[in-house]
Amino acid sequence: MFTGLIEEIGKVERIHSNPEGKLFEISSKKVIEDLDIGDSIAMDGVCLSVVFLGGNRFTAQAVPETLERSTLKYFKAGTMVNLERALAANGRFGGHFVQGHVDGIGRLTNIRHTGKSAVISVQVPGDLSRYIVLKGSLALNGISLTVAGIDGNNITVSVIPISLTDTNLSRKKVGDYLNIEVDILAKYIKKLVTNRDSDESINEDRVKQWGYGK
Repeated sequence: MFTGLIEEIGKVERIHSNPEGKLFEISSKKVIEDLDIGDSIAMDGVCLSVVFLGGNRFTAQAVPETLERSTLKYFKAGTMVNLERALAANGRFGGHFVQGHVDGIGRLTNIRHTGKSAVISVQVPGDLSRYIVLKGSLALNGISLTVAGIDGNNITVSVIPISLTDTNLSRKKVGDYLNIEVDILAKYIKKLVTNRDSDESINEDRVKQWGYGK
């Protein structure tokens, strides 16, 4: 589990293909301090497992499904990535529930700077728009953000200065792709409401049984 609060920006040093997918060798200064083999780490919002440590670098494994669903397939040596370690049991929960399970890829369509902040627009896949609500939570490249506007499959988010300067959003330009993870709570609610074949579904008849409606 992650919070969407990025700890630092790392750098992709090398990418190796192996039978399981691809290995990403990342250099970092902060997150490397207490990483262990097998730990989970979010890289641009993608939860990966650490398989090797050495010096100021760690290596994480990505399987084919993860590569296909996320922007990791576009990475190359020199790519700067957002990094967040898994939330410690005694840590502060300052963002929202982020699993590191990317739902799809969005395209950055507009950036409007307002002082040191910015408002960015992203075109999201149509099948994800149903989970996105105004003022709801959304993770873009692993960053916990609040939805400020919705226009069809286009959403806008306001990015405060620290979220802009301390993440790789400051390096993005119109046309770039971003990893999207919608709020997991929205997924569960949708399943309860729409799964009419389940005894646990919520529909008009069930609401009337509870004494609501006419």
